[in-house]
Amino acid sequence: MEHQVAERTALPVGTAEPEYELTTALDTDPLGLFEGLPAEDLAYAARARGFVEAEVLPVIDGYWDRAQFPAQLAHRLGELDLLREGTDIPGFAPMSKLAAGLVNLEINRGDGSLGAFIGVQGGLALRSVASFGSPGQKHRWLEPLARATEFGAFALTEPTHGSDSVALESTATRASRGGTAGYLLNGEKKWIGNGSLGGLTIVWARTADGAVRGFLVDQGTPGYEATVIEQKASLRAIWQTHIVLTDVFVPEDALLPGATSFRETARSIQSTRLSVSWAALGHATACYEAAVQYAAKRSQFGRPLGASQIVQERLARMLSELGTIQLYCFQATALDARGALTATQASLTKFTSTRTARAIASNARDLLGGNGILLKHSVARHLADLESLHTYEGTETIQALLIGRSITGISAFA
Repeated sequence: MEHQVAERTALPVGTAEPEYELTTALDTDPLGLFEGLPAEDLAYAARARGFVEAEVLPVIDGYWDRAQFPAQLAHRLGELDLLREGTDIPGFAPMSKLAAGLVNLEINRGDGSLGAFIGVQGGLALRSVASFGSPGQKHRWLEPLARATEFGAFALTEPTHGSDSVALESTATRASRGGTAGYLLNGEKKWIGNGSLGGLTIVWARTADGAVRGFLVDQGTPGYEATVIEQKASLRAIWQTHIVLTDVFVPEDALLPGATSFRETARSIQSTRLSVSWAALGHATACYEAAVQYAAKRSQFGRPLGASQIVQERLARMLSELGTIQLYCFQATALDARGALTATQASLTKFTSTRTARAIASNARDLLGGNGILLKHSVARHLADLESLHTYEGTETIQALLIGRSITGISAFA
């Protein structure tokens, strides 16, 4: 087929070219949800945004492209007290659930890998110690994890048990070494963020009575082998690992005393579903902002893209979808703050937020045309990273089954 070049329609002789004035103001708060928020919460958000603008955006494309973990940026998150995910720790300023959500939004607006690091370090590892740890464990680990002077991982998912995590096969067998009572851990874990950085891994394993328990494992312990998973097309600037545990001995005091069943593990995951929703909002916001800026600056056929009816319709649709995610995040966080958030509501928020953010990112990528696949425009990176958000802490299908069970009263998992 012969390729044809579209011709510009000629203006009548003597007619001046029309002038277009497009606003570049980015109103990403269509319903005024960010107005009048507590100053303490806004201070956390401003600190996160300042960090992203000054330190993350100038360098993150290179880290993502090289699949290199930006350890210095991770340490900076701790120095700026942006890692706690709303967990209160003695000696630290209070951090509300809303402040934690706003931090997730702002960091993921810059980069999803650093956002995922917060989810692992603060949302899973630190929160597990704070919720289920002994006084000694809390004294040893909470401050180092919050300040990122030590890294933390959360090892639940296994190579053959992702969505079906309750069926985990890793075992913890009572044993003793050198007169010290403890446990031998055996099994495999996969997709474990921070699992190879030389810090702490919380390993979930099944004891002889069938209970799922959590164990604090130093990553330098003999028998602990972590291999970084390569050739990822998403979240390339955080290292996820495949861990093999071979007779890893941990003493009795490595057991998390407050986690006595899979129920506690599920509680940790429920909390992170809300964090993932705020992260999705961050990605969606970045993509919408990129689309608005591009529509204002890119000229085709003698006028800006934003002067086209179809482009304006697409921007309107993106803003509508962005507002939907915001409503879910704010309301679910308000429920969580007063202890009223149900598992179904957490699933519904995650289900809606990630799938809607994907739609915004896909629309923005297409609107940018060929330039949309370039890292310098950021949309392709956010689009790829959203694929991971849409999957972890429960895939869309798993969330739908959880919600469906609540609607019908019938479990359709098997």
